[in-house]
Amino acid sequence: MKIRGNWKRTRAVWLVALVAAPVVSAAENPSNGSTEPISPGFKSNAEASGQTNAEPKTEMWSWHAQNTYILQYHPGFPAKYSGPNSLRNVNEVDETGSLDLLVGRRLWPGAEFHVDGLMWQGFGFSGTRGVEGFPNGEAFRVGTKVPNVNISRLFIRQTIGLGGELENVTGDDLHLAGERDVSRVTLTVGKMSAKDIFDNNAYANDPRTQFMNWSLMANQAWDYPADSLGFMTGLAVELNQPSWTARYGFFQVPRTSNGVAQDQAYTKAWAMVTELEHRHTLNEHPGAIRLLGYLNQAHMGSYQETLNNPSLNENITLTREYRFKYGVGLNVEQELVKDIGVFMRLGWSDGQNEAWMFSDVDHAASLGLSVKGSFWSRPDDTLGLGGAINGITHVHQEFFAAGGLGILAGDGALTYGLEELMEIYYDFQIWKTVHGAGDYQFINHPAFNRDRGPVSVFSARLHFAF
Repeated sequence: MKIRGNWKRTRAVWLVALVAAPVVSAAENPSNGSTEPISPGFKSNAEASGQTNAEPKTEMWSWHAQNTYILQYHPGFPAKYSGPNSLRNVNEVDETGSLDLLVGRRLWPGAEFHVDGLMWQGFGFSGTRGVEGFPNGEAFRVGTKVPNVNISRLFIRQTIGLGGELENVTGDDLHLAGERDVSRVTLTVGKMSAKDIFDNNAYANDPRTQFMNWSLMANQAWDYPADSLGFMTGLAVELNQPSWTARYGFFQVPRTSNGVAQDQAYTKAWAMVTELEHRHTLNEHPGAIRLLGYLNQAHMGSYQETLNNPSLNENITLTREYRFKYGVGLNVEQELVKDIGVFMRLGWSDGQNEAWMFSDVDHAASLGLSVKGSFWSRPDDTLGLGGAINGITHVHQEFFAAGGLGILAGDGALTYGLEELMEIYYDFQIWKTVHGAGDYQFINHPAFNRDRGPVSVFSARLHFAF
């Protein structure tokens, strides 16, 4: 077994980053006494569920940092054949690391500016290919041996109060502490992750602190607007009321499938998403239900047109023109008793045209359980258990069976079966906001192929948040 990448150079860079991050945080933000690890890219659990804690201070500046390192191993597994996008059926060890430095500034009443500088390094298994429910949510398709840097977020958020009851806002990576109206309109404009605003879930949302698998951190049938690093320019509008929120987003899309450069044909290349969220209590335990719908237009190829023309040799790029893709999703979270919660996601897309931004999945379902360690006197620990099923449409199956390639799948042939997976993790507090985690995943029929697998994945994670 061999770990890819320049290990000595990588280790040196991350050691410097880990030493520098707490020093910068302590010097610039001494008032932040929170011990809850909050990862950039997703709302805190309190923000996502509509809960808030009293925090009288109004922040003018915020400084945050996070660092996450994930090491993964999968042993060899049975495979009748392999293709260009297959998961290698031999022992693989790969690692990823990320470092975010985030700055927030209050501009004028109700307005915040946020910037996120991201440094990332490492690889997913097999170049982040071969599994739809990919086991590492920190793995990008643009893997790198030497750490790269990028401005992943750069946006302004304007909150317009509608009067009535006030609530306190707990500061985190992407929110300044202060006070706001419960009834409000929020406008966010700039570069962000669509997952910052849509498809949040208190128990299954963040691969840096929760489940690592793509199928458990998001609705995998939502081809959500993002470049190959997971971010995109756009705007979002939210109308918030005491028990419900309505959201709408309009984003750019990449010029090529899972690419980095944005398509500049603004009237023909875009992604729209709407979400309705209802918050409730059942026997005094909080919960939420979210219904999502999306419509994308991009320069996509057609599965059927590719199959209809044998001279194309399953090269779907030769059928590209501006086409639509649409789908719906359901997202549920519910606390059962204090410190035990369940979650569920269901997703469906039409599955007729080329996958463009996230994965090849057309139909998705996931379900799981999250338990805090308060039951065994470790209140900052979390035990999670979840499972997911992924599928594709009939024409999509025929495309892969003929040798077509997708974002993640493409074994050169296909004996179709639903991709089935489960994940169990234990996240434990080491010191304040320093956490470690052990994780096991079992994946059956990787990339929808009954002729390959099953695969076991073993993972270790180290996460710092300041």
